[in-house]
Amino acid sequence: MVEWLFIPLAYLVGAISSAVLVCRLWGLPDPREQGSGNPGATNVLRIGGKKAAAITLLGDLLKGLIPVYAARLLGVSVEIQVLTGLAAFFGHLYPVFFKFKGGKGVATAVGVMLGLSWSYGFAVMATWILVYKVGKISSLAALIAAVLSPIYAWFLVSAMPVVAAAGVMSAVLLWRHKSNIRRLLAGEET
Repeated sequence: MVEWLFIPLAYLVGAISSAVLVCRLWGLPDPREQGSGNPGATNVLRIGGKKAAAITLLGDLLKGLIPVYAARLLGVSVEIQVLTGLAAFFGHLYPVFFKFKGGKGVATAVGVMLGLSWSYGFAVMATWILVYKVGKISSLAALIAAVLSPIYAWFLVSAMPVVAAAGVMSAVLLWRHKSNIRRLLAGEET
């Protein structure tokens, strides 16, 4: 019964905006009101530089990783681990602390994937890095990694709850990047 507590706690952890906190601590403008308006590492990079963006990225990744990995270490069922990860992910997207207006979820999703399986998470990260190195477009790298994520989950984890969660996160990531997709198709994405 106690294992169900991981889910609401993971949501609350996910709802902490790394971007907003980093910007406040560094005296930077609110990322929800500057640049793209997205409270994520890419926008923090635009308004605050590499160091602020790296800290934001790490914070967002850890929001997904820590709750899921803690559940895994404590021997919680894979179903609860998956629900814990989804709660952290949706907490990032729809944070109760910030009027339910959160980031796009890429780093938090990767954290969830790492928490569920190191090999799965690293495969997704490697895909993002490779695509970014070739194309130099963060959103394109995120989209390709998201599309391949359920396939990696199928081959590297094989647990159907993990594959299902990968599918959900992938679909939501694509939906959250719909404006990026339009700009990519128009050749206007930076």
